[in-house]
Amino acid sequence: MPAAALSENVNAMRWNKSSAIVAACCAALIAGVLPAASAQDGEQPGSDSVQIRRTEYGIPHILAQDYSGLGYGYGYAFAQDNACAMADRVLTLRGERSRYLGGAAMNNDSLNGPDTNADSDTYFQALRRSGTVPRMLARPAPSGPTPQLRQLVDGYVAGFNRYLREVGVAHLPDPSCQGKPWVQPITAEDVWLGVLDLDQSAGQAGFRHEIVGAVPPAAAGTTAAGSPATTTDATAKATAKATAAALTPALSARRSEDRGSNGWAVGADAIAGHDGGLLLANPHLPWTGDSRFYQVQLTIPGVLDVSGASLYGTPVVEIGHTRGLAWTHTATDSNHMSLYQLQLVPGDPTSYLVDGRAEPMRRQQVPVEVLGADGTVSTVTRTLYSSRYGPVLADGWTGTSAVSLRDANADNIRSMNQWLAMGRAQTVPQLRAAQQTYQGSPWVYTIATDTSGAAYFTDSSATPHLTDAQLAACTLAPLPGDQAPPLLDGASTACDWGTDPDAIGPGLFGPAADPTLLRRDYVANSNNSPALANPAAPLTGYPQVFGDAGPLEPRPQEGLAMIAARIAGTDGLPGPAGFTLPALQQLMFSDGDLTADTGVADVLAMCRAHPTLTAGDGAVVDVRPACAALAGWDRHGGVDSHGQVLWGLFVVDLTRTQPAGTWWRVPYDPRQPLTTPRGINGDLPSVQTVFADVVRLMAAGGVPVDAAPGQMRRWDGVPLPGCSSPEGCFNVVSGSPTSGQNGGIDASGPNRAVGSSFVMAVRMTAAGPKAATVLTYSESTNPASPHYTDQSELFSHSQWVTERFSAAEIGASPALQVTTLHR
Repeated sequence: MPAAALSENVNAMRWNKSSAIVAACCAALIAGVLPAASAQDGEQPGSDSVQIRRTEYGIPHILAQDYSGLGYGYGYAFAQDNACAMADRVLTLRGERSRYLGGAAMNNDSLNGPDTNADSDTYFQALRRSGTVPRMLARPAPSGPTPQLRQLVDGYVAGFNRYLREVGVAHLPDPSCQGKPWVQPITAEDVWLGVLDLDQSAGQAGFRHEIVGAVPPAAAGTTAAGSPATTTDATAKATAKATAAALTPALSARRSEDRGSNGWAVGADAIAGHDGGLLLANPHLPWTGDSRFYQVQLTIPGVLDVSGASLYGTPVVEIGHTRGLAWTHTATDSNHMSLYQLQLVPGDPTSYLVDGRAEPMRRQQVPVEVLGADGTVSTVTRTLYSSRYGPVLADGWTGTSAVSLRDANADNIRSMNQWLAMGRAQTVPQLRAAQQTYQGSPWVYTIATDTSGAAYFTDSSATPHLTDAQLAACTLAPLPGDQAPPLLDGASTACDWGTDPDAIGPGLFGPAADPTLLRRDYVANSNNSPALANPAAPLTGYPQVFGDAGPLEPRPQEGLAMIAARIAGTDGLPGPAGFTLPALQQLMFSDGDLTADTGVADVLAMCRAHPTLTAGDGAVVDVRPACAALAGWDRHGGVDSHGQVLWGLFVVDLTRTQPAGTWWRVPYDPRQPLTTPRGINGDLPSVQTVFADVVRLMAAGGVPVDAAPGQMRRWDGVPLPGCSSPEGCFNVVSGSPTSGQNGGIDASGPNRAVGSSFVMAVRMTAAGPKAATVLTYSESTNPASPHYTDQSELFSHSQWVTERFSAAEIGASPALQVTTLHR
């Protein structure tokens, strides 16, 4: 096995009236409490002009007089750096990849997993034809877009299209789409559909293949009288076991580290100077494809001034800060969808029973144009099926039962309303007001701080209204995976979602139910449940659907341990106990490895006592060189930490192949959630076998047992630090030696990397924010751009960009380049 293939193997690891009234009142409140952002000295854009001010590393600071102009400047700047990435994304969203590229090729969806163009096009053509986006656009805010947001999106589209006109498709600087017929002007509907798809990525967007591949089986027999038969509870549960097994491959494919993240908000009580707040943003998302971040500052003097990062194609800042407030997000532990087992009508596999009454499935004919090998284009039509809950899946559809998916974000495009409002907020209470009004968080926690020194955590994401009693009574079978939803009984309306009076729409919990914590010391999350956002004040009493307060995984443990040691001053960093901005930066790139700290000694004892071990196939393996490599390893995930690759493969394979909890030296103890489980029981033959297998795997791939991360993980040749989440690494990075060599759009395996993406450490002070950032893969997806790997080089050396936020800071940049656009 070549080194690239070995590394890739590693990477694979892992609306009701009352609510409308409440929302309208909250919207009025926001309009009253959000102060206008202070104008920066000297900023006076003309009435029809927009400025794009680029500072070091090509970071754009957009200055405009209104929202339309702001979007115009943003769309133009983004096109300068990533026109091909946007064109590729729009080709996907329009369901036209097969027409231009053939049906068998794969799309570049890196967040939800790649699909063939044929499957992808069928899904997106169906989504467009469903009319969801036009229906949501026809609604007033807060469910539909605010007037300001509509102006921002329309301006973004116009700015992007202006760049295409000026440069011309034939002269685009990125060869990946230069002169391609599929590069066309974009529309506002493209942007809105992209937002909807992004919001659904923790729901139906992750099941595209199963949705478009659903075909009814041959009809089962009818009863003697030809009427629907009844199914006992015991029969339904027996059927559910088989259904769960059928769903396992699809659910397993969705489990990845692509929606990981770390987020800390440090309050005044934990800061060395006891004033203001500190925030660390460390989202873990793909480096290739359509889920990258773009760093930007958006300014309308006296109205809006926000700096941070946006996901491609979304003209709002999703992680960032204003003058008074900073926030970040991490992927939640809660379920944002439900899977319902349908009891089918005997003799009719496209009808199902609810409370004993038959309902027909809805059918949607979806045509897709496909380019053939001979250059001709033909139309292939498929039929998609859905129930009252949502789309029907291919897996588990038999003559007697089927599975249907309901997504809490089925009509969520209001997320951008929320992020735009958060971009005006200056305090934690104002942020909370924005979230209560729009309830747009799709699948993320929020961690925030402000100049008052508050530290805030909440799960305000769209969450199905399922009570604990419903889950107990309606669950037919558990499904595989720590975050997999249970399989619910779709034959009873008692198992359908309820609605809170303060919820923005039917089927959701309202803001009053959100797990929320406000502290003066800190809150933190690394994709664990809300329970231990701060172990000194465990959150309890929230509905089970928000997350299971089970054992912490190693990465959340590592993060909480780092915070505790910094507050106590026992981590060896210079200076007084408590946090400072430099200390926060040092901790982010300390690259510790929790399982190494607690388990390397165990493994060294094992391999020293057993210099040869037996592999899974019975072969005898000399593990002495591997043992020596681990003995010389510095227990970190730095670029030059020789031996880390061996350890990472070993721990990940233990996690994959061994039953959970069986290989720890000290098992999990709920009374010690921060320090258990720990260690590795090298006395177990199964552990010894995994170690031998990993040593052989490395040898077969030509990878030295003392290989360092920088040898195995690169971005277009730039060595990368970091390691994996199962090891207990905070700075998660995975990739291969060839990652990034084909540009930032190609999401295929050899080109793929995942992990720390937009990293931000910011101190909120009365004098203004002081921030350091690094966009690990840089601003452009074009390998010919000077901003393709410039920040990657910084990341490789654990270095940062000192942010320029004020007009004076921007104007003082020695790299300053100003482009003025007249509309």
